[in-house]
Amino acid sequence: NLMWIIIYFLLLTLTYSLKFNIMASSGDTKNIPGYFIRANFEDVGMVYYDTTNKTFKPIHDWARRLKRDDPEHWKTISEDGIHYEQIFRVETEGFKQHSNQSGGVDIIQQNWGCEWDEETEMTDGFLKYGSNGEDFLTFDPETDTWIAANPQAEITKKDWDGDAARNLLWKNLLTKSCPSWLKKYFFFTNRLLEKRDRPSVSLLQKSSSSPVSCFATGFYPNKAVLFWRKDGDDLHDNVEEGQILPNPDGTFQKSADLDLSSVRLEDWGKYECVFQLDGLKDDIITKLDQSGIRTNKKKTFAPFYISDFIPRQEKESKATSSASVSSKLSYSLLNTI
Repeated sequence: NLMWIIIYFLLLTLTYSLKFNIMASSGDTKNIPGYFIRANFEDVGMVYYDTTNKTFKPIHDWARRLKRDDPEHWKTISEDGIHYEQIFRVETEGFKQHSNQSGGVDIIQQNWGCEWDEETEMTDGFLKYGSNGEDFLTFDPETDTWIAANPQAEITKKDWDGDAARNLLWKNLLTKSCPSWLKKYFFFTNRLLEKRDRPSVSLLQKSSSSPVSCFATGFYPNKAVLFWRKDGDDLHDNVEEGQILPNPDGTFQKSADLDLSSVRLEDWGKYECVFQLDGLKDDIITKLDQSGIRTNKKKTFAPFYISDFIPRQEKESKATSSASVSSKLSYSLLNTI
């Protein structure tokens, strides 16, 4: 019903994020990149770098445009990311000395970034380190101190708590530089995407006995609702809602499948698909009409494959590294790919 939709949108706060995931490995790392970085804007890959390619690669169209339109900014973040490898390895050398890991492969991970609430202008930064699949240290920018995740991290915590220069650098990065970049990317993508046509909504069906999929694509930002309703009331039964997924061009897609196996053909006119997008004045309403359904009986409908827009080296990293890093580490770089 309408109240449920209103509540849903109230919960969709206009919060945007910029995240950097970094990993360095040592030991028997034949099948693992020695060092790599992935930057995500709004949880969608922006750039990727590893020691095999030795260049920052834009993942999406808008990032390629950013590289072309603002080469100085691109050069700065690229050079900083490449030069940080040596710093990262030196500062985390003590992790291995204080861990229980012996021999094999050592993997050190770092996840940092920031979030920005467009409505309140509030920002929040975060920085975490992991060692061999385990949480290790977390930085608290409010107190300029470090939180040890286990006894092995206590020695490093004490050392870093006393390093005022390091803590000030990170605090400025998390509270000033990162939010500034985030807003830059937000306004840059908005300028590009505002020029696009309104989102497309289609009805798709693999075969006459398959569910009808309401498929919305080409929308931005990813604050959207897609649902089915009957006689004006929203449906939950016999509806399978898909996740919001990224498109290669920086926009998003979403689907909602309706099972019509128990619905008579003459009742189809009672059903409609509704798409609501933050910033879009009017809902896009698509009536369930057999003549308007696109069918694909020869192959399974799959508008985009997420793996199609992950760089080749990145796919290999995921395949070869997953066995080495515990899924227990919630912010693991490998789990974000």
